[in-house]
Amino acid sequence: MGAVRGVSGALVGAVARTVPWRAVGAGAVVGLLVVGLPRMLSGEPDPWLALNLLRGAALVFALGLAFLLDDPARDLTTPVTTPRWLRTSLRVALVAPLAALWWTAALALVPEEARPPLGAITLEAAATVTLALTTAALAVRLSDEPEPGPSVAATLLTTACLTPLLLPFHWDLFVPVDDPRWDAAHERWAGVLVGAVLVWAACGPEPLRRRRVFGRHRPARALGRPGA
Repeated sequence: MGAVRGVSGALVGAVARTVPWRAVGAGAVVGLLVVGLPRMLSGEPDPWLALNLLRGAALVFALGLAFLLDDPARDLTTPVTTPRWLRTSLRVALVAPLAALWWTAALALVPEEARPPLGAITLEAAATVTLALTTAALAVRLSDEPEPGPSVAATLLTTACLTPLLLPFHWDLFVPVDDPRWDAAHERWAGVLVGAVLVWAACGPEPLRRRRVFGRHRPARALGRPGA
């Protein structure tokens, strides 16, 4: 049991050193600045503004988490015996408590009289963050890019900007609290969250077939064989 604990501790420490803490921290800090903006301004709290600032803060934090699976040493970590799903899950587990504290602080920055329903806005934030992680997992699964974070963040930001414009009115996700579609919109948010989690789970295993194909080609190129 002691050996198992030692190995587990060594693995957690190794994974923690690979987490891009600067990117995650930058997303957290900027997100708090976004949601805390009304505190710096004079005037009565605006529930509509507070709702959208919380949505903006969640998006900014998700952009930071888009870099979570970046691994400059990916070519070295791919062949290790520890499965990739475990390494990526550890990264998420290391960041999850910080994310919970961050979201609690973001909600606390909004005056109580302007704060939207906590469960509904937390569902939106969870779905947004999970979409960022799922997009990163897809990038890792479908490519050999060791640091897909910038392209993942760009994809997430583009999707966030285009979704309100492309979705039909009755499928809108970003609705005000007093809108009759509020409950239906959050049923859709729950569907988005569940779908993102399922895709994340499907991206866990290493794509062994593609790795073997690349593995056969690399020695040929190294030997300088024509047509390799």
